[in-house]
Amino acid sequence: MEKTFENWLVVSDIDGTLNNKIRRLPKRNYEAIKEFTQRGGNFTLASGRITSSLKRNYNRITPNQPAIVLNGAGIYDFKKEEMIWRSTIGKEGQNFVRTVLNEYSETFKSLDIGIYFDDYVYIVKNGVIGNGTMIIDKDHYEVTSIDDVPTEGWMKVIFWGFPPTINSLRRLIDRSDVRHSVNFMASSLWSMEMLARKTHKGIGIMHLADMLGIEKSHVAAIGDYYNDWDMLKTVGLSACAGQAPKPIHNLCKFEACHCNKGAVADLLEYIMSGRAEADILSSAAEVKD
Repeated sequence: MEKTFENWLVVSDIDGTLNNKIRRLPKRNYEAIKEFTQRGGNFTLASGRITSSLKRNYNRITPNQPAIVLNGAGIYDFKKEEMIWRSTIGKEGQNFVRTVLNEYSETFKSLDIGIYFDDYVYIVKNGVIGNGTMIIDKDHYEVTSIDDVPTEGWMKVIFWGFPPTINSLRRLIDRSDVRHSVNFMASSLWSMEMLARKTHKGIGIMHLADMLGIEKSHVAAIGDYYNDWDMLKTVGLSACAGQAPKPIHNLCKFEACHCNKGAVADLLEYIMSGRAEADILSSAAEVKD
């Protein structure tokens, strides 16, 4: 009888992990995901995107579980078309955005700011990078004043700017008490993201695993950059695409090939071959001894 994988949950980042460097899905990944889900495995995606933007990638493959959206701020069930769990930013985080806009307007003249809800983005400071991101991701958005943004439902905030501007923002964060109330993460050299305290992809994944009754040792995640760091630290089996920075490789238990060659397939084949299970048992035996 062919072995099945109902006791596994595998979650993949999208760009640079599931997709190749030009945002195309390698056929090898599609075929491996299809085999894994047909054999009972639980597979889904984790992304910083809003639900409609993620949906296009979700529908290209054969996932069978709700997705982690907005870098862990929400879990969205595409079958039910509803957010089944969310973590929102409170007043401290909202006030920090207002401080950047009002008290540091000259310092951060070139900084773009977007406030993300379930499936909508309010751009409260607009520029080339923020506007370009909206076009590339095909997000639903509007440019408006922060005073016209609802105070309930902030899922995440993105600050976009050239690297020197982002570095200046990082120094402001380090001096501010807000860092104790929210979670900041660098998602690229050009962007800094803010989420609710103790919120990241890993937290969202483990909430989903609890819903499915899957043990941490059988929760796997694969990513390729520093915004995946907390996710990879949280799950039982951490994996990275081959082109990931060295610190990410050092963190991970499994190193896959370059994303252009099918990194997700590498991880799924490792699990379906039985080697992952054997390694878990071996590690458990070593701890027991």
